[in-house]
Amino acid sequence: MGGPNKLLALFSGKPLVRVTAERSAASRAAGTLIVTGHQGPRVEAALAGLDVETVANLDYADGLSSSLKAGIAALPADAAGALVVLGDMPGVSVRDLDRLIEAFRAAGGTAIVRATHGGKRGNPVVLPRTLFGEVATLEGDTGARHLIEAEGATVIDVEIGEAAFVDVDTPEALARAGGVLQD
Repeated sequence: MGGPNKLLALFSGKPLVRVTAERSAASRAAGTLIVTGHQGPRVEAALAGLDVETVANLDYADGLSSSLKAGIAALPADAAGALVVLGDMPGVSVRDLDRLIEAFRAAGGTAIVRATHGGKRGNPVVLPRTLFGEVATLEGDTGARHLIEAEGATVIDVEIGEAAFVDVDTPEALARAGGVLQD
């Protein structure tokens, strides 16, 4: 994105990270853990008063894998899985998150569940505990896509519509999604 922090962009008067956190906290997830990185104290301030836990990813400059690893490492020992919600996807609703969680539970907590649109893979995704060890080995600016697509992995796709693809990686995409960048 460059310049201002997209997670602090305002959507209907609220920072995007707060909108995402509120939706996650309102879902059927057992808890909400926010991984902070760039401008961590500012991001945490935007979350003030929410029933969420934060973990600082001091290695955020190493890429997406470092945030995923920090979040997985901070989960409770009894977590059956992790609903991985990207902070820059303003269209993902509480209902979308609940549908992913329900599909994970219906599969006995052992399958990977991912959001799709029109048959194409997207986000968010639910990773079962069985993948947590492999997540710890990820490197660079990659997520868990190759783990999800590994041969033999049980993957359940849940159609959530366009929200599975709408992220705000550029100022133009952010404006199209209804966001306003802040300093």
